[in-house]
Amino acid sequence: MFDIESFRAYCLAKKGVTEELPFGDDTLVYKVLGKMFALTGINSDPFSLNLKCDPEMAIQLRERYPAVQPGYHMNKRHWNTVVVDGSIPIKEIKNMIDSSYQLVVAGLPAKLRQSLES
Repeated sequence: MFDIESFRAYCLAKKGVTEELPFGDDTLVYKVLGKMFALTGINSDPFSLNLKCDPEMAIQLRERYPAVQPGYHMNKRHWNTVVVDGSIPIKEIKNMIDSSYQLVVAGLPAKLRQSLES
């Protein structure tokens, strides 16, 4: 089972990640060196995640999984909302989180990227 605690632990285990509440007490936001890569509503029912995604991959994931939709309240070209309803393997959800993190890291200035490598 992949729940909010599993999601928190998975995100916080990544290098340079912080957990913040910039949109209010009910939305957990995960940032790598100040740039957002994942968020979730604390009380979302069903449990869902917003994850940054390469635009072409975002479309492919939406076509493959009905539980992947354009990002709710986000730029729909670059963000997906993933409903964690058991229809997507946990490994695939973790791959989506990893891809989101890596996409944001790749967009950081070189000096900040290097700080993650040391």
